[in-house]
Amino acid sequence: MSKKVSVIGAGSVGSAIANDLMIQGIASEIVLIDINKEKAFGEAMDIYQGATFGSPAIVRSGDYEDASGSDIVIITSGLPRKAGQSRLDLAQANVDVIKEITPHIVAAAPEAIYIIVSNPVDVLTYVFTKISGLPEHQIMGSGTILDTSRLQAALAQRFHISPKNVHAHVYGEHGDSSFVPWSLVHIANNHIDSYKDHAPHAERIDWDHNYDEIEEFVKTSGGQVIKAKGATFYAVAVSVCHICKCIFNGAGTALTVSTMMHGEYGVDDVCLSVLNLVDNTGVQGKITNDLNYEEIMKLQNSAAKLKEILNQVKY
Repeated sequence: MSKKVSVIGAGSVGSAIANDLMIQGIASEIVLIDINKEKAFGEAMDIYQGATFGSPAIVRSGDYEDASGSDIVIITSGLPRKAGQSRLDLAQANVDVIKEITPHIVAAAPEAIYIIVSNPVDVLTYVFTKISGLPEHQIMGSGTILDTSRLQAALAQRFHISPKNVHAHVYGEHGDSSFVPWSLVHIANNHIDSYKDHAPHAERIDWDHNYDEIEEFVKTSGGQVIKAKGATFYAVAVSVCHICKCIFNGAGTALTVSTMMHGEYGVDDVCLSVLNLVDNTGVQGKITNDLNYEEIMKLQNSAAKLKEILNQVKY
């Protein structure tokens, strides 16, 4: 079955996503679209010339109309975050970019599932949801999918176990007000605080309720990468490709993507990340967990921070 993915934005993130889509054999046709047509053409050609060593795929550049028939559209366009700059500082500039892109791409691919990747992703997902006219189940932001991966990797290292046995997620904004609902975190079917008591390698486990330390790492590691190399794109590309795989396999996967809230946990009219069930129809709906009072307060605080920005931007 043909699987067509269009990527809007041929910068570092968009090009890395397109390259991973080809290498992993996720899409059979990949279209790169950018206001800089020459850049999109060069990136598409460079990626396609490696197709011999991957799965057969068409990789090409194009205009908005070339996105027609796309199963998935990934939006990465916008200004990148600079060292020391919060994701929310980018808000108005990238809202303006989304406003420019939306009518063109939605007209070309009204049936596609849309993944918003540009930052601040929660703000832009909200704006896209409001102005696109598309059903909400077709729209998601990449949200805290990467934050969650960072969390799972850090805990796997601490507990000397595969990340696949770490069930932990980051909720809220993809940014400073995000948090980990520790009451839900389990390692191989044991709550994180009891796993050490049941593990055969307890002496190797470095864990003493290090919640703040782990959360600080998750929140700051992206900034560390930006400071060291100027941008983040490899890990976010793999994360977005994982979302695409979950959409195409259709089995229904729990992902912390950013979607519109409708009163869950007392949060309404804002996009942020909680667990959602994602399949080939897009977002089936939210998986509501039994968060404790403190965690609900943190989620509501994250929503309030995002609403402060939404009240300031013009869309």
